[in-house]
Amino acid sequence: MKSYTVDKIRNIVLVGHGGCGKTMLAEAMLYDAKAVDRFGQVDDGTSVMDHDPEEVKRKISINTSLAPVEFANHKINLLDTPGFFDFVGEVKAGVRVADAGIVVVCAASGVEVGTEKVWSYLEERDLPRIVFVNKMDRENANFHQVYQALKDKFGSRLIPIEIPIGAAESFKGYVDVITGKAYINGKEEEVPADLKDQVEEYYHLLLEAAAETDDDLLTKYLEGEELTKEEVLNGFRKGTMARQIIPVMCGSALKNIGIEDLLKKIVEVLPSPADTVPEIAVNPQANEEKELKADTNGPVAALVFKTMADPFVGKLTLFRVYSGKVSSDSSLWNASRNQEERIGQLFLIKGKTQIPVPVLEAGDLGAVAKLQVTSTNDTLCVKGTPLLLTGTEFPKPKLTMAVAAKTKGDEDKISSGLNRLLDEDPTIKVEKDTTTKEQLLSGIGDLHLEVIISKLQKKFGVQVELKDPKVPYKETIKGTVKVEGKHKKQSGGRGQYGHVWLELEPLPQGGGFEFVDKIFGGAVPRQFIPAVEKGIRETMEEGVLAGYPVVDVRATLYDGSYHSVDSSEMAFKIAASMAFKKGFMDAKPILLEPIVNVTVTVPEEYMGDIIGDLNKKRGRILGMDPNHGFQVIRAQVPLSEMFKYAIDLRSITQGRGEFEMEFDHYEEVPANLAETIIAAAKANQSE
Repeated sequence: MKSYTVDKIRNIVLVGHGGCGKTMLAEAMLYDAKAVDRFGQVDDGTSVMDHDPEEVKRKISINTSLAPVEFANHKINLLDTPGFFDFVGEVKAGVRVADAGIVVVCAASGVEVGTEKVWSYLEERDLPRIVFVNKMDRENANFHQVYQALKDKFGSRLIPIEIPIGAAESFKGYVDVITGKAYINGKEEEVPADLKDQVEEYYHLLLEAAAETDDDLLTKYLEGEELTKEEVLNGFRKGTMARQIIPVMCGSALKNIGIEDLLKKIVEVLPSPADTVPEIAVNPQANEEKELKADTNGPVAALVFKTMADPFVGKLTLFRVYSGKVSSDSSLWNASRNQEERIGQLFLIKGKTQIPVPVLEAGDLGAVAKLQVTSTNDTLCVKGTPLLLTGTEFPKPKLTMAVAAKTKGDEDKISSGLNRLLDEDPTIKVEKDTTTKEQLLSGIGDLHLEVIISKLQKKFGVQVELKDPKVPYKETIKGTVKVEGKHKKQSGGRGQYGHVWLELEPLPQGGGFEFVDKIFGGAVPRQFIPAVEKGIRETMEEGVLAGYPVVDVRATLYDGSYHSVDSSEMAFKIAASMAFKKGFMDAKPILLEPIVNVTVTVPEEYMGDIIGDLNKKRGRILGMDPNHGFQVIRAQVPLSEMFKYAIDLRSITQGRGEFEMEFDHYEEVPANLAETIIAAAKANQSE
């Protein structure tokens, strides 16, 4: 592939609801641009973009795939993103490095939840876009109904520049509103008579929108003068780049109708990196902001947006060059890690194929293998001019499950494998719960976790199962008690003797554990007092009531006795443990559960259902705030009720809800629930 100047590059992200045909659209564009010899199909596993074994197996996109196409002396870098909510991190990474978007909408299903979500991501980045109404060949396809729904949802900026000829089985082409020409089965034809009025109507919409992009054009238009085709096209391009106009096109990726015109419009009206607002970078040494234009002669700044594990070349780092140029067989400075990286052979990425290139210049996307310290969201630059770019803001994982090995001894393999997968997917979180001793895996949703486990099994040969996590309960006391513990054993020869009196008192929440030594007159010799504390601490870790750690207790050693021969550290440790266990059960013991702060953001129509559901989960509603047509509900809910909330919320809101949660404090478990939990814990201990 030849080298292209920055004005000839287009970085385009394909976004849309799951199943709207983004990947097939990418395949059609690759085929029409002669980037591939064969029209790849998702259903038969020949897709260029969906090449991961999990994608082939499930027939859905899981990763953001990259492929460059050459068309009309331009290079279009296509970023094909997943449509399923579980892989939203991939979508956000693709949007971060794109200069414009193609929003793909199914002609039969219309505007869906995923359409709304990806639209908001493009809005966050102020990206110009084209809407492509795909699957016009499908049963129940209705372009005009979809266009109306788009206008209702996203406003009057949307203007059709194509009108379909036919629909479903009879779909055979489209009319270009700008040129007034019809294209049927790839050939130019007369515009069907029944569409001429519609073409005229949409052309006037476009004419008015184009005129509004320029004062001189608007004056000319309002004075009744006719605008030339060139003036209309210039206004159309200017309006699209400024997001005043959002063109709506139509076609069928499967039938390869409307694809070539989409490629033309990408080149004609969507921005090159040179047309975009300069990127803001920070010099970490001077703590100064610097504007970066897409200039090959500028300072080097490249943002890593994705990390992949390739079976042949190993770790593959995908990046966008925002300024300067990156050469093969060179060195760069990782400003995020303050370490040097050796840059080997550079590649262009086409699905799973790597195409070696000597250099990647400003505005372009590419990859390099085997970087040692670099991760997703890192910035590569020159050491003498350190620069940091803002990375993708990945969503926090929402669904947590415990991971258990099916085969004993595979625990280390699981940890190693999960940590490797962390490199590829920043929306995964792996941690060890110190209370329950479980390995916890968190992701965006159940499908996300299912894919992670499948990858773990295939790549690392580890058989694992996912289980509901144990709740990290804790135990404490509400009362004060004085208690004796005596350990006395005689078995011929030297015996064992330890004797203590303890006072147990509750501490405020977060007080932890206090050990107080109030021994006077040597009732317990000094050398045995640490053993008393150790016996108490070990018992607290094991738990007394239900096997959960004890917290917020003060234990005071105030009396005891010893034997000059039979007393030992072990004897006093056992005596202290006996005293603590007995005293704990006499001091009004209670079970504590973790409470989390939850913030739920939902469209207003779901507010009642959400509040009802949170109440069922023993939640306390703290407040509600309106926010641009959404309601933000703040609540405190027991963690035990929240493990599957990602699934519940998606079900209640059809995927329109979002939530965040973080630990806040511990609270007493209601007595009726505590009894059940304690009984279950004791049953497990006895097994």
